[in-house]
Amino acid sequence: MSALRRAGFIGAALALVLLGGCALFTNPDSVAPGTPAAAVVQQLGRPTAQYPASANAGERLQYTYQPAGQRVYNVDLDAQGRVARVEQALSEALFGQRIQPNVWTRADVLREYGPPARTMGVHNFQGDVWVWRYLDGPIWRLLYIDIDRAGVVRGWSNGDEDLPDPPDPR
Repeated sequence: MSALRRAGFIGAALALVLLGGCALFTNPDSVAPGTPAAAVVQQLGRPTAQYPASANAGERLQYTYQPAGQRVYNVDLDAQGRVARVEQALSEALFGQRIQPNVWTRADVLREYGPPARTMGVHNFQGDVWVWRYLDGPIWRLLYIDIDRAGVVRGWSNGDEDLPDPPDPR
């Protein structure tokens, strides 16, 4: 087989693989309310996590792009298994409305934001700080949630992500 023909076969195989994975690159914002759960999974792929809905009716399908990405989408289904709401959870406008220090537990945090991009400890807090990456317009930011040893959220904060400077082109 010639090198040109072999390259054509490899290119065709690669195209099939990429087409098969297209669901992973579909934007969850494009999912319309009322869409059945099976169609959501067909369009977006398997969720990274599933949780019971907070109102005891329906379910939450979660699609996280952490640790490298800056988005976490929650697709909430109603009791009939149809999309009631699609929301990008990592939004500064929502943090203060949602995060409830001294009330939320690890399970609440996971249900809302999924697993963090990383965890870290700090010397003045007896617990872990969970960290998510997100975008605020063009600015890369970090959400920090402090979870004590008992698994209770004690506070949260946000800040800019410290990105390395690009290499000097000289």
